[in-house]
Amino acid sequence: MKPSTEILFEKYRDHIFAAAFSVCRNAADADDVVQDTFLQYHMTAKDFNDEQHIRAWLLRVAINHAKDVIRSPRRRRLVPLEEYADTLCFETPESEELFEQVMALPEKYRVVLHLFYYEDYPVREIAGILRLTESNVKVRLSRGRKLLRESIGRYWEDDEQGKI
Repeated sequence: MKPSTEILFEKYRDHIFAAAFSVCRNAADADDVVQDTFLQYHMTAKDFNDEQHIRAWLLRVAINHAKDVIRSPRRRRLVPLEEYADTLCFETPESEELFEQVMALPEKYRVVLHLFYYEDYPVREIAGILRLTESNVKVRLSRGRKLLRESIGRYWEDDEQGKI
C-alpha cells in the first residue's frame, strides 16, 4: 500500500508540521522538515501495511529530520515563540497559554506530550516512532506532565497575584 504523496500531504501536512515545530521551535525549519519528509516518502520504494503504518513512518521521519535540523551548524535564527503563536488560532486564552507552556518544556518531554495528547498515539506506538522503550516513554510523559504542572501552577499563582 502506497497512496499518492499529494493525498498524504493534504491529510497529514499539519500533523507533520506540528511534530516538527515541537522539535525545532521554528516555523521555517518546520516547513522545511515537512517538505523533506514528504519528498522522502515520495522517493521511498517501501510498501506500507496500512494507513497507521504510513502515519507513524511520516512522524518518525519528520522528528528525525527536525533533530538533524537543530543539530545543523547552519541553523537559522529562531523565530520568537510569540511571533509564531500569533499566527495560530486558539479556541480559548487558556489553550494559548497551555501551548506556550508546552513549548517551553525540554524537547524530549515536548515531543512525547505532543504525540500522546495532540496526535492521540498510545505509549507503545510512541515508543516505536521515537525508538524508545515503552517505560522510557512513560517516564518522559510523567516528567513532562510534572514540569507542565509546575510551570502552569507558577503561571496561575502569578496571575492570581496580579503579576501577569
